[in-house]
Amino acid sequence: MKLIALEEAFAVPELLSRQPLPKKTLTADRWMREWNRLLVDFTEERLPDMDAYGIDIQVLSLTVPGIQGIADTTQAIADARQANDFLATVIARHPDRFAGFAALPLQDPEAAADELERAVTELGLRGALVNDHTGGHYYDEPQFDVVWSALEDLDVPLYLHPGAPPADSWHVLDGRPELIGPLWTWGAETGAHALRLVLGGVFDRHPRARLILGHMGEALPFQLARLDSRYQRQRDRTLHRNPSAYFGDNIHITVSGVWSHAALTGAIEAIGVDSIMFAIDYPYELTSQAVDFLASAPLADDELPKISHRNAERLLRLPS
Repeated sequence: MKLIALEEAFAVPELLSRQPLPKKTLTADRWMREWNRLLVDFTEERLPDMDAYGIDIQVLSLTVPGIQGIADTTQAIADARQANDFLATVIARHPDRFAGFAALPLQDPEAAADELERAVTELGLRGALVNDHTGGHYYDEPQFDVVWSALEDLDVPLYLHPGAPPADSWHVLDGRPELIGPLWTWGAETGAHALRLVLGGVFDRHPRARLILGHMGEALPFQLARLDSRYQRQRDRTLHRNPSAYFGDNIHITVSGVWSHAALTGAIEAIGVDSIMFAIDYPYELTSQAVDFLASAPLADDELPKISHRNAERLLRLPS
């Protein structure tokens, strides 16, 4: 079984030293230390881990908070360029094992579009991954249309991943710090951001744009009927289609970190098997669990290869 994993994090040592991983509330210190070690490694542990569990290709992306955690626009532009150059060098050393998503300095949308074009046309990267909002700005805002147009013109996807510094504070979280971060709030925040893109008409203005959501679509595939029902009862409906119609067309998902056969079956029913791809979320998740989950999934013979590699090859234009 060929396996292409789409949500696999790395760090640039220099950038990680001045912008460390965000403190994930209640995450044990030993995991933070292990992740910091693994993020900057490519050959000593990462490749052997891939070999041990049959991962053919990891599609690498800059870890959280990435460029979205930088307040200074000039620094963000420089760091994005440095991260993408570093990633291209890693891929060049192992072109059969690694591919990559570009980091984008969305603090300046014009600069982000320029960096995307450079990363794709000069460095050979396969799209971009960004960590949710940038400075409290969401990508349905009109200044980001230049980036969506660039994504369309280059025919590459944008992976919307959690992990930006929080834009605000939710009172419902008071006294329950375990809810903050990857256990709950990251998925809710990123899912809401994706819905802003849909309801804000991004995919009506840019019908060829493709978005990828991790973590089984940040739970959105399981809410599509509710979204359509409530949208049809709103006063001012401006979308060309029901909200659900953008999923499986403009919006694709990966299974990263959600090792549930029930969830996978539901996602296939909701958006179609052609829009679902394998991912691990390395090093934050265990490769062994991800591979066991997919290998034991109740999939038809023609469904397994689509999720394991064919959908990714098509969407990212990777060699088959």
